[in-house]
Amino acid sequence: MTTIRLTMAQALVRWMTAQRIDIDGRTMPYFAGVWAIFGHGNVAAMGEALADVTDALPTWRAHNEQGMAHAAIAFAKASRRQRAMACTTSIGPGATNMVTAAALAHINRLPVLFLPGDVYASRRPDPVLQQVEDFADATVSVNDCFRPVSRWFDRITRPEQILDALPRAMAVMTDPATCGPVTLALCQDVQAEAYDYPDSFFAQRTWHVRRPAPDARELDELVAALRGATAPLIVAGGGVLYSRAETLLAEWAARTGIPVAETQAGKGAMAWDHPQALGSIGVTGTSAANAAAERADVVVAIGTRLQDFTTGSRTLFAGKRLFQVNVAGHDVAKHGASPVLGDALVTLERLTEKLGDWRVPEDWAHAHGDTVASWNAAWDRLTAPGDAVPSDAQVIGAVWRKATPDAVVACAAGGLPGELHKLWRTRRAGGYHVEYGYSCMGYEIPAGIGIRMADPTRDVFVMVGDGSYLMMNSELATSVMLGLKITVILLDNRGYGCINRLQQGTGGRAFNNLLPALPSIDFAAHARSLGAQAEKVDGIAALEAALERAAASVESYVIVIDTDPAISTEDGGHWWDVAVPEVSRRAEVRAARKAYEQKIAGERA
Repeated sequence: MTTIRLTMAQALVRWMTAQRIDIDGRTMPYFAGVWAIFGHGNVAAMGEALADVTDALPTWRAHNEQGMAHAAIAFAKASRRQRAMACTTSIGPGATNMVTAAALAHINRLPVLFLPGDVYASRRPDPVLQQVEDFADATVSVNDCFRPVSRWFDRITRPEQILDALPRAMAVMTDPATCGPVTLALCQDVQAEAYDYPDSFFAQRTWHVRRPAPDARELDELVAALRGATAPLIVAGGGVLYSRAETLLAEWAARTGIPVAETQAGKGAMAWDHPQALGSIGVTGTSAANAAAERADVVVAIGTRLQDFTTGSRTLFAGKRLFQVNVAGHDVAKHGASPVLGDALVTLERLTEKLGDWRVPEDWAHAHGDTVASWNAAWDRLTAPGDAVPSDAQVIGAVWRKATPDAVVACAAGGLPGELHKLWRTRRAGGYHVEYGYSCMGYEIPAGIGIRMADPTRDVFVMVGDGSYLMMNSELATSVMLGLKITVILLDNRGYGCINRLQQGTGGRAFNNLLPALPSIDFAAHARSLGAQAEKVDGIAALEAALERAAASVESYVIVIDTDPAISTEDGGHWWDVAVPEVSRRAEVRAARKAYEQKIAGERA
């Protein structure tokens, strides 16, 4: 066996450059690059190793560790989980800054490789700068915070351990059932230690994403249920897009007449104007989709983890026959569902074969025309320009009218995700990129960078509230630095308008969300100080004109517009379980509690 002597860090990055992924017959590097903010715990060894492989594995520097990790995660989402990036930091705040992003990746089942520096394995200089000392356990470091938010975790305390750890990391990230973040905590001294690695370890390897076929008995049960149904409904989740099953789903829905509603992650699985498309479902659903769910007798959820916004806090599908098609065994039996463990594309192929020319009853196939038409009329009304301070819906309408068919809208937190889920009309798969598993404020601008990296041909519109912008705006400078243009529409309602509405909707007084003495912030000047083009506009007509100027710009462009914090789209929607206090001096809270108790009685067991 021939060997090559390398430091652990050199071996790690050389191994990363050798990993390939097969995507529809095309072989590409699995790791598109590494985000790095260097400190004393990774600059010497990891920095030296990465500097040697920039042609095969580019390194980018961001301004905030959480932000760069968000960009990496957005890249993986936009790449349909078929490619990923790595993130390296020093020990200490650099590492813990990424924990929030790791939680986001874990919840959304998105692959990213975290490589934080760690304490010295030898313990020679203990306590090293930034080292947490646990008074009861000498093996603990800050990186143990990654354990509950990683799909797999390892601490590298000897250089030869990566011979086992790295292939296991890839196995997790490329498996659709276990896909998610992996953390390899790299002890600082071990990064620099040399070992005689076998040459075979660095041989190019091509990974393939599994497509498990459904169990025959489970599939037959689903087929029988569909044949016996009078009003079946498909709920398309993110798994449809990750499996690249959207074309087959659209064809199958048209052939069978079965209507399709979409989750946040699944939005874009159907073009908005497909004859069987009902739009979003659940708490932020359209009136058409939720009306169909109320009438359905069989609900087939494909590629969704059925979180509370999708199920209306377990009330929307109560009393229905529910099937769960999913690659993850963790998800297939949720909510008492009949499981169908399998890949979305393969399962749809098998359903097509087994059902042949089967079609839903004609009255059900055509039952949704009026409700869809009614929703479209509501859309026209809600998104039409007005004379007053605009609503979020009116801003969304303006951005949609100016967006090209291939454009991508990105968002994450506040009231905007709900408004977008209802109102954004997705024209092409991948055109809707809203992180709503963790609903993480600050994801938006870094996500725009990751989306552009995944597909530089698509325009990216980042819609963000003033609250989220203030939490994480530093990566706007990164987009300028890297020449990755994004168009940011910053909706300024002067506080946390979404939570203020929720607070009052549960009987509470307006408190600590919209503060009366907020400073007057010149967001446009701030964005210009980070290197972007920026302007503030008044009204929808001015916004549309600014969007045209932004389209002509080659640089990242920020448009600031004031919006009304009191207005949200009342059309559509469904109940959401937000616990109301049992005891309160406020009559409004007591009334809200009474209504709440009536609602929770209808939740599905």
